[in-house]
Amino acid sequence: MPNYFYKAVTRDGLTVSDYSDAQDESALIDKLQQDGYIPIEVVLAKSKSFAWLRSNKSAKDRLSSNEVAMFTRELATLTEASLPLDPALTLLMDLSDENGKLYKLVEDVLDRVSGGSNLSDALEAQEGTFTRFYLNMIRAGEAGGSLAQVLRRLSDYLERSKELRDTVTTAMIYPTILLVMALTSLVVLLTFVIPQFTEMFEMAGTELPVSTQIVVSISDWLQSYWWALIASVIIGVNYMRFQLADKEGRYVWDSRFLKMPLVGDLITKVEVTRFSQTLGTLLTNGVPMLSALSIVKETMNNRVIAEKIEVAANSLKEGKELSGPLIESQLFPKMAIQMIKLGEETGKLEEMLEKVATVYDKEVKVAIQRVLSLIEPVLIIGLGILVAGIIVSVLMAILSVNDLAF
Repeated sequence: MPNYFYKAVTRDGLTVSDYSDAQDESALIDKLQQDGYIPIEVVLAKSKSFAWLRSNKSAKDRLSSNEVAMFTRELATLTEASLPLDPALTLLMDLSDENGKLYKLVEDVLDRVSGGSNLSDALEAQEGTFTRFYLNMIRAGEAGGSLAQVLRRLSDYLERSKELRDTVTTAMIYPTILLVMALTSLVVLLTFVIPQFTEMFEMAGTELPVSTQIVVSISDWLQSYWWALIASVIIGVNYMRFQLADKEGRYVWDSRFLKMPLVGDLITKVEVTRFSQTLGTLLTNGVPMLSALSIVKETMNNRVIAEKIEVAANSLKEGKELSGPLIESQLFPKMAIQMIKLGEETGKLEEMLEKVATVYDKEVKVAIQRVLSLIEPVLIIGLGILVAGIIVSVLMAILSVNDLAF
């Protein structure tokens, strides 16, 4: 029998990894579930080191987050109408473009389900398409006989997550355009406009004002060493990518981001919203608290906050409450912690987490507007000062050439 490498989460929230022989991936997944584990990853041992390569090669064939949300919403609607899973998937195929990615995915899922696989196993076989959170939600729904309800909750969760992403993306469009236009304007001024005046200044043979000399020097440097500027940008971007890909480097930068004025507050609120939505959804569907926290930790973008969630999980193992470590972290907003604490005391933690997510979803939108209200005038005023400085330095040089007094 082939040998497989697997990663799984125990009911206590611990992540374990090992090797095991099995007839196929589905058999090993079934065995792990019977032993009380939640499988995260199962691959052939001999191909483990090339898993990332396979994943990259198939990236273009995966569904986008919007397509996953659409698939979930349509499947939820069909199963809520008491339609069995096989006919529901068949109908989804009929509604999809035969040459599209969704059609191919649904076709493969249907083949596996018709062959006796669970929906969760069939979805997990679509490498990299569905998140660990998504798959565990489906498994919880299958175990509890409430797949239709779980699909509906998943659909609502994905819709809220999409709205949050769209809010951030839309809000950044105008500042991005403004920044690009500002940089383009400066480059045009320094590389095309200033050189025209430089020839005139050289012909005059008079000493230029210091400000004009600085502008002319920058213009000359930019014309001669423009490639160095591009190279610096490329090196800087790749350095940041390397830092964010490295575990220790990512932690350092995430810590810095949290300390930034306005930006840190926005990141915290986004992560609190994601934490509350994910944990509330998992707990509502019967996933044990420790396992749920282990999954939630993986959904966090900020490694510092993820570490604090891990501390909270360890605290729970010792019989303490969830809110205690969150208070000690001094990262979560006080109102969010008080609402979570109230939910623990009243036994309505799931409901309170949903309320926290709703409250901070609105707070994120307010925080975004606050950041934008600062970024936009700073960019406009900054561009105005730079352009005005260049124009004034040129005018001063022209006046000095013509021996005019100020």
